[in-house]
Amino acid sequence: MMKYINETIEYLQKKGFENPEIGIILGTGLGQLIDAVEILHEVSYNHIPNFPTATVEFHKGKLIYGIIEGKKAIIMQGRFHIYEGYSLQDVTYPVRIMEKLGIHTLLVSNASGAINLNFKKGELMLIEDHINLQGSSPLAFKGVEHLGERFTDMSAPYDAEINDKFEQIAKTHNITLHKGVYASVVGPQLETRAEYRMLKIIGADAVGMSTVPEIIVANHLKLKVAAVSVLTDECDPSNLKPVDISEIIAMAEKAEPDMIVLFKELIKSL
Repeated sequence: MMKYINETIEYLQKKGFENPEIGIILGTGLGQLIDAVEILHEVSYNHIPNFPTATVEFHKGKLIYGIIEGKKAIIMQGRFHIYEGYSLQDVTYPVRIMEKLGIHTLLVSNASGAINLNFKKGELMLIEDHINLQGSSPLAFKGVEHLGERFTDMSAPYDAEINDKFEQIAKTHNITLHKGVYASVVGPQLETRAEYRMLKIIGADAVGMSTVPEIIVANHLKLKVAAVSVLTDECDPSNLKPVDISEIIAMAEKAEPDMIVLFKELIKSL
């Protein structure tokens, strides 16, 4: 993997991706943050050596380098999922690249369904812990010990200081920001009523199909990391209706301005 990483790093450095401080992963329907960025360079994923290519129609597929709130950042406009046929190593490859380029902090966003019925669609949830239901680990490959500690500690995967700042920002700006546990499943099918009941029993407050692999690798690389979910639907197994993906995207876009405030104000404070 180091050979591939070095090839990718060399390409991006030649493109001007130099000394970033912060990495940002934008999830489903969450692309408006780019409007707050002074873009210096951008490259389509399919032009970057050894990079996966986003295949989901509502993921843009660009790596952007620019200035946001005075900080140099690399932003993934579109992410990868194992339901696209990628391995967990593919999904998390960009995190390794961002770390090698120099980031110290990774901020992640996603769209998810609310398992906790006290949470409503259109609100935000700060992830304080997670449950990996994707069936494997992005660290389960030969040679991982050359990239970081094989037995990575996950007792506190989300940075407490950053989470405290997110909560303070939300309070200042009157933004509803729940705290909870995010469960990551494979997908791409949505859950059955029985699966939603199971997720509630095991302690999940929200469910989605991403984020956890990136968080694991960020911890493997000893990055500071935090993640915010935009809750796009309410997963009540006693009152379950068919889900329209276009409605999920629309709800993510509606809630995104609050997430942008959180991210911009946080970055300003880092």
